[in-house]
Amino acid sequence: MPGMIAIVEDEINIIELVKYNLEREGFSVISATDGKAGLEIVTNKLPDLVILDLMMPEMDGITVCKKLRANPETKAIPIIMLTAKSEEADRVLGLEMGADDYVTKPFSPRELTARIRAVLRRSWNNDDTDEPATLEYGDIRMNLQNHVVRIKEQEIELTPKEFDFLKLMLLHPGRAYTREFLLEHLWGYEYFGDTRTVDVHVRRIRQKIEKNPADPKYLETVRGIGYRLRVDER
Repeated sequence: MPGMIAIVEDEINIIELVKYNLEREGFSVISATDGKAGLEIVTNKLPDLVILDLMMPEMDGITVCKKLRANPETKAIPIIMLTAKSEEADRVLGLEMGADDYVTKPFSPRELTARIRAVLRRSWNNDDTDEPATLEYGDIRMNLQNHVVRIKEQEIELTPKEFDFLKLMLLHPGRAYTREFLLEHLWGYEYFGDTRTVDVHVRRIRQKIEKNPADPKYLETVRGIGYRLRVDER
């Protein structure tokens, strides 16, 4: 699994700590100490994953994340956001802007490494020869080979995690999934009960695929359980 990881963080001690632990695991590491330099290094080097601090000089992590997702060459690179405990609102915003995961400071290097492996595993295991080339449901058409989603022929931009979420729903219409299952299945590890991550992604996907996100045609909330793809309207 080891690949190239980019660390964009303004605290040198955190860079050195993370770099030391990742290199011990066989990863190669590149780094930048401000958002502007981080955006440049990720765009030029195209790493396998980005660890991105939320608060940085020159350009904050939210802006960097947004710019990476807007660039066709970097939009599929997984992003793990580093945040402080007091930055919950910004953490949610980071997920909405396209971050795949977040880790709260102070963090365990072992936990961060586990989350990196989980995110990469999901990213690299998307190609499944047993799956159909395309999935269709109502006006939704998903091409699994080139990761393109269209609604009535209009292409919809989804982050890698949003794509995985919608793919799971399209593969199993009508099946209700708990938030806990979705966290473990899509993120690859336990989220210690932080199910708001799922809600953020569902809200973001609804804004992109639903004509009226407040009255969704596709992604239905199952009260007390989680979410499912509706089967009564196609």
